[in-house]
Amino acid sequence: MSFKQKVFGVALALGLAIPSTAVAQDYQTRHERAVASQRARDHRHHTGAKIVVGSAAGGAVVGGLLGGPKGALIGAGVGAGGGAIANKVRVHKGVKARERRREY
Repeated sequence: MSFKQKVFGVALALGLAIPSTAVAQDYQTRHERAVASQRARDHRHHTGAKIVVGSAAGGAVVGGLLGGPKGALIGAGVGAGGGAIANKVRVHKGVKARERRREY
């Protein structure tokens, strides 16, 4: 392999690598802005807290009806856990929707 071929190969590799890093940086920036926008809206409206507390209250009511005071405590814990998972899914979907709409 001659020197010219080596130089051409390195130049070609660099030329192909630069646009892909630019695309990755663009995606990362878009993702970070969408996350920040979603987080700001959720903090402004206390959305996560409403979901988790509402789920915990519902779990406590159902647990209290089925198992008395001990059931209410267990139900509240299970409800809060379920609410936390539901909130995580909701936030993830919101971020992806903002990325698609470029709303940030």
